[in-house]
Amino acid sequence: MAKLEAGSTLKRLRNRYRLVVMNDDTYEEVVTFKLSRLSVYVALSTIFVLLVGLTVALIIFTPLKYYIPGYDDLKIGREYQQMKYRVDSLEREVSNQANYIDQVKKVLRGETPATLDTVQLKTPKDEISND
Repeated sequence: MAKLEAGSTLKRLRNRYRLVVMNDDTYEEVVTFKLSRLSVYVALSTIFVLLVGLTVALIIFTPLKYYIPGYDDLKIGREYQQMKYRVDSLEREVSNQANYIDQVKKVLRGETPATLDTVQLKTPKDEISND
């Protein structure tokens, strides 16, 4: 396979071509363009970059960003976490209340004898150190 030289590649990119648009019925030239491979490459690259830039700007600066899966506003994320913690604590509270009500029902039915807690708690007395 023959190696291409940098000079020949650049020369091929700069070769000029003519693009002619003709009327099919009269063979009259409607438009003529003088192009090179380099100019076509630059034009297509510029159009691509502009389209990507416009698409990104449209998504960032409009409410369309909320339709992207996984997009999370920081404020919404914090609110979600706070609501999650609140729901968890409410679930624990409801569970504790249900347990308490079940115990009261057992005592009222006589299934568990009601006993008073008369055990004295031993609390350590504060020792005063004389240093």
